[in-house]
Amino acid sequence: MIRVGQGVDVHAFDETRPLILGGVRISETDGLAGHSDADAVLHAVTDALLGAAGAGDIGQYFPSDDARWKNADSTIFLSEAKRVVVEMEADIANVDVTIIAERPKLAPFRDAMEANIARLLDLPAGHVNVKATTTDQLGFIGRGEGICAMAVVLISSSD
Repeated sequence: MIRVGQGVDVHAFDETRPLILGGVRISETDGLAGHSDADAVLHAVTDALLGAAGAGDIGQYFPSDDARWKNADSTIFLSEAKRVVVEMEADIANVDVTIIAERPKLAPFRDAMEANIARLLDLPAGHVNVKATTTDQLGFIGRGEGICAMAVVLISSSD
């Protein structure tokens, strides 16, 4: 059986926090606002995995009103989503991520994000793709108010 999941996450900028995307520290400032570390990429991948597994969403597992997850490292969330997929005896085939942001330029960090997500999910190199685009200065992203990440995953099982 083949299942597809998608995830989307949006966060506003918070210049007082570090920017972390895909588990990679992009900068010490110009981070994202959120209850956890606000890693929009890992949040989107987590939701995509949970969606593919038919297991709800990140908010069911890690509610933003739960103090345990305040400033939490989002790799914890991804690890739980991976556990759910493994528990259903499925394999993660690939992950595709699109980051929508006017700033910062993310091309220099793409390879590191891909490698980190692959490592966290025990995937071979080449099974994770990260790309970035802008909105050509349209909307809240175009005004530099935040970042959006979208992810699609494919999982497969013998069922």
